[in-house]
Amino acid sequence: MQYFGKLNLVSAYYAFMLFISIELQLNFYRIWRISEWQTGSINLMTGVIHIVGFMLLTYLIYFFNKKWLRNRNSKYWTAILWVPYLIVFLYIFANLFPITNRGDSPAPVTGLILLAQFISYPFYLSFVYFMSDGLRSEQK
Repeated sequence: MQYFGKLNLVSAYYAFMLFISIELQLNFYRIWRISEWQTGSINLMTGVIHIVGFMLLTYLIYFFNKKWLRNRNSKYWTAILWVPYLIVFLYIFANLFPITNRGDSPAPVTGLILLAQFISYPFYLSFVYFMSDGLRSEQK
């Protein structure tokens, strides 16, 4: 039962990382309106957050695989289990901070970018798990 809790905690963390990326993209105009920054500054800030988050996520996937999830094949379930957590995070955020200003609506192409992220994310998680298992077997 303890492993099941770790599996769900790790899945929730993976969903939270994608949630941050999604919300930064969806709320670009809201950030621009509220902060009154230049659009180039906001693009730079979100780009840096995405790059740092990507590197942090890759390291933490390796860390969770090494410490918590070990060599069990059930760790690959995290490539699917993050979806319900992401839906809950998005639902809560959308209800707490609804778009009230029509100008804050995201650009139409944002949906395609998010769809590509949503489809590629499970493959990314599985790939990093696969590579970390390969690194671990070489070290033995």
